[in-house]
Amino acid sequence: MRSKGLFYQCHLCQLRFPSLEELKYCPACGGQLALKAIRLLETDDFDSPYKRIEPPCVAVLENVRSAWNVGSILRTGEAAGFSHFYLGGITPTPEHKGVAKTALGAEKKVSWSYNPNTLEVIRELKDTGYFILALETEGSILWHPDMSLPKGPVALVVGNELCGVDPELLKECNLVLRLPMRGGKCSLNVSVAFGVIALWLSARNLK
Repeated sequence: MRSKGLFYQCHLCQLRFPSLEELKYCPACGGQLALKAIRLLETDDFDSPYKRIEPPCVAVLENVRSAWNVGSILRTGEAAGFSHFYLGGITPTPEHKGVAKTALGAEKKVSWSYNPNTLEVIRELKDTGYFILALETEGSILWHPDMSLPKGPVALVVGNELCGVDPELLKECNLVLRLPMRGGKCSLNVSVAFGVIALWLSARNLK
């Protein structure tokens, strides 16, 4: 059964907001609410066949410290069709309750493994034919949606929110990309940056 998004507006303070629950009073001022719109929401279908990217794409999370970021990456990667998630170093695993908070069920669907030494994971993937692609603020190549990659399996590597990817690990990568930034901040949140490239990798397989 599909759930409903209910869009309310307060008669008193004019706050307009959505809710999954039926409400009578405004959470901001206590005024009377009017139901303005109803939207049927798409529901997750984890029972359907998983449409993985072919050739396969896997994610390598190297010392991502935030469980919320890990959960967000699992959710995005699952939606994009990634076949496996390699978690390394201090990266929280799906058993962590913080991961479930942002993964919203994806943590139960995805295939994952943990290794305390992510460098070993990268070398094994490289030996089995994976093209190793890392995201870094100081990447040697500026990402563009029209750029091309060699055909074959890809491993997308993201690193620690503060220190980035281990320099020794970067030496093993075939390509280190940076995202174009226009503002004063030189980087995006790691889960957002992962999402940009993950969906790009997924979309290029639809061409």
